Amino acid sequence: MVNFDNREPQKVYAVYATEIDCPEGESPVEWMLLTTEVVADIQMASTILRWYTYRWRVEEYHKIFKSGCQVEKYRLAAGGMKTLIGFLSVIAVELLRLTYLHRTQPLAPAIEILNPLELRILKAKSPKPPKVLTVSWAVEAVARLGGYLEHRRKTPIGIQVLWRGWLKLHDLCEGWQLANET
Repeated sequence: MVNFDNREPQKVYAVYATEIDCPEGESPVEWMLLTTEVVADIQMASTILRWYTYRWRVEEYHKIFKSGCQVEKYRLAAGGMKTLIGFLSVIAVELLRLTYLHRTQPLAPAIEILNPLELRILKAKSPKPPKVLTVSWAVEAVARLGGYLEHRRKTPIGIQVLWRGWLKLHDLCEGWQLANET
């Protein structure tokens, strides 16, 4: 049982993990995870460990939400803030998806992350679009819209640059749609 700040005691379970097949001469990595989930067998302990591996993605989401979307700079009344947070959350998830697929599936088709209009606009804005549009090309094209400098290819694409590019791409899409209304 754990008790914090005069609250009701909370029953927690501990999952202890240690590295196996540790390199010779090194100390194995060890850690203990506390959870409110009932851990009665090895399968549940494995599930808790797997859930723990997702923490980096959650932390990335929060970084995108705070740094890229700059949610903390807005000062609105409660109702407006709820709407804004909902809107920015969707964008943060999309940007997280872009960065994740750029890292894990760079050669996947770009249509996996962008719609046909977005791809059409990126192709029009690119001096020499490739014949095969990949996730890697699409993310880099969006980043260029946000100010990413080609000559700094060794520098990873920052979330603020990607955010600015994403906004610009959607402004361009809206302009295209307005110009082509019948």
